[in-house]
Parts: sequence; structure tokens; C-alpha cells
Amino acid sequence: MSDPIIDEPAPVETLESGTVFTGRVWDVVSEQFRYNGEVLTRDFVAHPGAVAVMAFDEHDRFVTIKQYRHPVRLREWELPAGLLDLEGEHPLASAQRELAEEVDLAAAEWHVLTDYCTSPGGSDEAIRVYLARGLTPAVHSFERTGEEADMIVRWISLDDAVDAVLDGRVSNSIFQVAVLTAHVSRQRGWSTLRPGDAPWPQLDWRDARRT
Repeated sequence: MSDPIIDEPAPVETLESGTVFTGRVWDVVSEQFRYNGEVLTRDFVAHPGAVAVMAFDEHDRFVTIKQYRHPVRLREWELPAGLLDLEGEHPLASAQRELAEEVDLAAAEWHVLTDYCTSPGGSDEAIRVYLARGLTPAVHSFERTGEEADMIVRWISLDDAVDAVLDGRVSNSIFQVAVLTAHVSRQRGWSTLRPGDAPWPQLDWRDARRT
């Protein structure tokens, strides 16, 4: 087959859909649908979606944070990131807000590095990772509490990050996907980057299903 490899939305008939658990951040939904002549039922996490930022300085290092994540009992190395939890806020604006709130930075140049679904078998979470350059200090009024109160900020080179991923020293999926994608993109002269306001089909497909 010579067709390009590309995900496509599936016109599945949903027979029943309901929230079976309402959480503080996300809910669990149970849906009954018809697929391949069968009626199936699946439960999954209904997630608002999220954005992350790989912000590079003039020395080609990017900023990372070390933050405690209770479900896995780890203090993980991560990228600045956050939920799409403000109604009507464009994903790019969400990324700009998170960069300021988590590491006190603003950026003049924004590109899309990659989009992906974190766990499509059990969640409808969609992630967009941005690549940002032209960094300057940012002023904000956000108070860091809870797990964010003792975050560690560190600048690392892309080569060191690739080694950390391949050595199995970091486990955060956003970090891994962003680092390996950036590594390949750099090899291609960053030609794979898309504009910061590029369409996000995975999020559009998901939102269309929810309506």
C-alpha cells in the first residue's frame, strides 16, 4: 500500500453515554456503541486535554521541572504543562500561560512540535507540545501550591535529555515524546515544526464526538 499513514475519525454510532464518576479534574464516562456489527461498552476518562512547552534558550538548552506525581509516587522530570481547563482559551494561549505560571518565562516564537493521544484505550486525552524560543522573563500573579510548591527548575541540553530517555532514567510520556521528536526534528533542520496556531485535528475530532 502506498497510502500515507494517517489517523482518521471513525463514524461510530453511540447508543448510550453517561458519566459514571465525577472527579475533581476529570470524569469517567461509560459508552455503549455499535462497531463491526457488535454492541460494545467501554469506560474511559473524559479529559479536558493539555498543552506542554519545550522552551529553548539561546544556548539550545530547554527548561524542565521536577514535580511530584502522586499516582506513580515519583518526582518526575517534566516539561511545563497544564490542562485546557479555561473555557474559550486557545491552546496556544494556554501554553503561554502555563510557561509563565510554572517557570516565569514568556516566548516570542511559538511552533507546534507534536500532537498525540496519551492513552487512547482508556482516555480521550489529547496533548499538544509546543516548541518556544526567544525567551524573556514573565510577570504573573500565580501562586504555586501543593505539588507545585517545591518544583525544581533545570535547563538541560537536548542531547542529555535523549540519553536520559534511552537510558530509562525518565518516565514521563510528554517528556519522552517531546525529546525524541525534537531530536529528529533537529536532524531535519527543524523543518517538521508547524505554526503555533496550526489545526489540531485530534482535539477537533474528540470535541465533535462530545457534542
